[in-house]
Amino acid sequence: MNLQTQRFIDRWAGQLLCGAVSAWVGLTRSFGAPARMPAAPKNILVILLSEMGSIVLAGPMFAELRRKYPHAAIHVLQLKKNQEVSKLLQLTAVDCMHSLDDSSGGALIADILRVSLKMRRLGLEAVIDCELFSRVSALLSFSTGAPVRAGFTAHTQEGLYRGSFINHSIPYNPYQHISKQFLSLVDALNAPDSMPRNRAAATRSLPAETGLSVKYNDTELGHYRGKLESDHPVTRERRLVLMYAGGGILPERAWPATHYARVARGLVNAGCAVGLIGLKDDAQLAKDLQAQVGSDACLDLTGYTKSIRELLMLFHASELLITNDGGPGHFATLTPIQTMVFFGPETGKLYGPLGTRNIVLESGIACSPCLTAYNHRLTFCDGDNQCLKRIAPDPVLEQALTFLTRTSESAPA
Repeated sequence: MNLQTQRFIDRWAGQLLCGAVSAWVGLTRSFGAPARMPAAPKNILVILLSEMGSIVLAGPMFAELRRKYPHAAIHVLQLKKNQEVSKLLQLTAVDCMHSLDDSSGGALIADILRVSLKMRRLGLEAVIDCELFSRVSALLSFSTGAPVRAGFTAHTQEGLYRGSFINHSIPYNPYQHISKQFLSLVDALNAPDSMPRNRAAATRSLPAETGLSVKYNDTELGHYRGKLESDHPVTRERRLVLMYAGGGILPERAWPATHYARVARGLVNAGCAVGLIGLKDDAQLAKDLQAQVGSDACLDLTGYTKSIRELLMLFHASELLITNDGGPGHFATLTPIQTMVFFGPETGKLYGPLGTRNIVLESGIACSPCLTAYNHRLTFCDGDNQCLKRIAPDPVLEQALTFLTRTSESAPA
């Protein structure tokens, strides 16, 4: 099922269903005590349907859940296509990972019913809905039967209605990094009611690290480095810089290909090898960039890695990643690689990678950012993403070369 169809159903059918559920909850609320989080819950569900990069940004939230509720089983509900990352990062036990297949409307409805019944049999004490203004995730939080439901509320904002049955809600804050807001959802579980109406939210700093890691041994990384050098001999003598020039499902997030080509040429002329990464769908873009660069040191690595784990090993074998906003920039924070990430339609202040090994590049023009939770990430620039086009390539090249020179000088002789 394509994205536009999902949005249409979520908007119209979702609002009607949210209204019906809110009416029911309102009628039955007076017959019982307000839902409270038990001191030692046995089962907590986290609903996280967003892109794979959001899983990394949610890392501190999972660490906080494990710290506060060490004896609880943390269940995770995701789209089936995103589960690879959760298994790799070991967010929770495999039997606590649950999925929805959104490949068709029928498959999605069947999985929603299946998961809801399974969660009700399990006996959840609480659910955290990490989605911003999705009605389907709000309805899922209710259908699972969890008495404590934490999630975001639009409060008085028009056009974002998702019901009033999330009983431990916090206001979505477009001025705070999403990782901090995920942590606030954990705080909301113990609140007597929604925040901040009855209790001020806790003071939180932006997490310094993701709290996530992928374990490798030196032998495994050495074998991968050897395979890379065997497949692409130019990487034996040249330092490898990776570039992700694709835009994924949101092409307006892509820095212009001509800018990437100019930076790649400069890096190749400075003695580096440049690897163009991406999915198989990005292969034509990689070929076009190779033609513009005109050097054997510019490599097409689209489709080269067969899994996220292999992608992370490629990051271990490289020194710098230059990338558009998206999953690769967040996955890179799980490795030692330095990252330069372009933001424009969205902002690094809200979705920037965690940690200290990254540089966020933004132009700062007045209309940026334009993709928000309020407009369902639909831009008004009609593909003419001036916010990214105005980030000139030569300063980016200079920053990249400065970093590479600094690391070369500090490397042991």
